[in-house]
Amino acid sequence: MLEERLSISKRTNNRFFMMIGLGLVLLILGIFMTMNSGGSHHGAGEHEAAAAGGHHQITWVNRLFANLWLNNVYFTGIAVIGLFFTAVQYVAYAGWSVLIKRVLEALSYYLPVGAVVMLAVFLLGQHQLFHWTDHTLYEKGNPNYDPIIAGKAGFLNIPFYLIRMVGYFALWIIFFLWMRKQSLAEDMEGGITYYNKSIRIGAMFLVVFGVTSSLSAWDWVLSIDTHWFSTMFGWYVFASWFISGLAATTLAVIVLKQNGYLKMVNANHLHDLGKFTFAFSIFWTYIWFSQFMLIWYANLPEESVYYQERLSGYQDHYTWIFFVNLIVNFVFPFLVLMTRDAKRQMIMLKIVCIAILCGHWLDFYLMIMPGTMRGESGFGFIELGAALTFLGIFLVTFTRGLTKASLVPVNHPFLEESIHHSV
Repeated sequence: MLEERLSISKRTNNRFFMMIGLGLVLLILGIFMTMNSGGSHHGAGEHEAAAAGGHHQITWVNRLFANLWLNNVYFTGIAVIGLFFTAVQYVAYAGWSVLIKRVLEALSYYLPVGAVVMLAVFLLGQHQLFHWTDHTLYEKGNPNYDPIIAGKAGFLNIPFYLIRMVGYFALWIIFFLWMRKQSLAEDMEGGITYYNKSIRIGAMFLVVFGVTSSLSAWDWVLSIDTHWFSTMFGWYVFASWFISGLAATTLAVIVLKQNGYLKMVNANHLHDLGKFTFAFSIFWTYIWFSQFMLIWYANLPEESVYYQERLSGYQDHYTWIFFVNLIVNFVFPFLVLMTRDAKRQMIMLKIVCIAILCGHWLDFYLMIMPGTMRGESGFGFIELGAALTFLGIFLVTFTRGLTKASLVPVNHPFLEESIHHSV
């Protein structure tokens, strides 16, 4: 019998909820500690300067919403990459990945949670996150009037922003449910009808994803630094999401295999996952360098300000993160996964994937925090608590997705090819 069913023990499930509980406790503790310390690390002079520049004073509220936004953007990206990579496999007529297909599908179970959280955080914390939500910036004659932001009013306005946000999630969730339905029906009835439908659905989704992934990157991350722009930013966020999704998939496959599941997954599947992880860590670096090099070489003030804030701004507050980001997300996986043997060893892949997941969380931290927190961000109980809470929620949705169907797509037409996969 090829079918494999994942059974999550009560003890394991309780650990996930304990993680969520611990995260919430740390989050609340961090809020109280930040409130009692005055909500910042710098003096009144910086707050006055910020106020003169049209920004609100940084408080614990900003820090809370910035961390909620950061983690939800990060985990939503991993979730939608599960759907994207599934679609890619169908459109490419790939056979090797059949045995890991259910892991990819389960990643997307976080999408409804991500939608609710994203909407709630924006509605409650829009003024703490996005400078452009201040209506005085658009009023001529007002001291806060900003002609650059006012020029973007047709795109950056709250009603249209909310419509786009709902649209992204609606499309992603609809396509996920549509493809999942075909996958489960194929398990029940077999044949190639549902497989052919999945190819067509996957092709449509790739077009939709190409547009929505860039638009959502502009909305959720780029618009935080409202004055700044980059034509490569959509690709940059996609690259960070994609390598994070690959690392999450690879890590999940390894953990499942180490616990007695996915018995037919072999070293060749791991090798392919390792090659993808290695290749797209380089792809992320290529996008990173292309964006940085062009801005650095041109040295235009309206463009270079983004990197100045992250390299030397706010009394070098983000400098170390800037370089750690490169080391963890490029240098480390590049050196460790360079050889064929390393890509086939579970322990090596496990270490690299954990590093990549932490490193790209740091990448999003570097994208989001300077624009929302300026020099007032940090790494404390709020950051740790928010990350643990979201990780726990993601693990609950992911494991429940895995338990909904057989881990092996028993009637997939390329199942035999995947079982005997060899590279």
